[in-house]
Amino acid sequence: MKTEHTPTPKLVTEHAEAIPGYTYGTAEAAASPLTMQDLERLKEVVGLTEEDQRALEDAAGILADQADDMVTAYRRRLGELPFMRPYSGHPDGRSNPEYGAASKPRFDRFIIDACTRPLDQAWLNYQQEIGLRHTRAKKNATDHADSLDHIPMRYLLAFTAVVIATAREYLAAKGASPEQVDRMHAAFTKSVMLHVTVWTRPYVDTADW
Repeated sequence: MKTEHTPTPKLVTEHAEAIPGYTYGTAEAAASPLTMQDLERLKEVVGLTEEDQRALEDAAGILADQADDMVTAYRRRLGELPFMRPYSGHPDGRSNPEYGAASKPRFDRFIIDACTRPLDQAWLNYQQEIGLRHTRAKKNATDHADSLDHIPMRYLLAFTAVVIATAREYLAAKGASPEQVDRMHAAFTKSVMLHVTVWTRPYVDTADW
């Protein structure tokens, strides 16, 4: 799934606060309905340990420069599925390069954030924001895009498998040993699953979630 290497823009790696629509840690991000106890329990269920956190720090050093490549590959994969195109293009399936260009730096930054951000209230709030931006509550609003206004939760969950499975080749791209790759990939898997789980909160009522 790897593509020809394009270094991740410095806007993403070094100046995230300047990314349009990236509201991490600001009052513009949604307030999460989840508590820190909810988050601690989710960490326990997914099995995210202090050793995993150290592995994620190592993974960040490898993936940060490849984040743009990873997102390019994800989008190419989705673009091969005609029924998925209206969610990132126009509602009739035509491409929408302006929307793609506007949203890509935030998607790139997710790869880095998944490895580096502390799991605190600011993290919870921004994951709620990301979840909302996949639903009718906020889809398209950030970039004023002409696109379908809701990504079904089934596709959000199903595509998580692609993000996780393909991460291994990127983690192995800079000479880490197989054991190191296994360690980083296991930690990245847990982190991505934790993120996506919290993204589903806006889709489901409190009692069912």
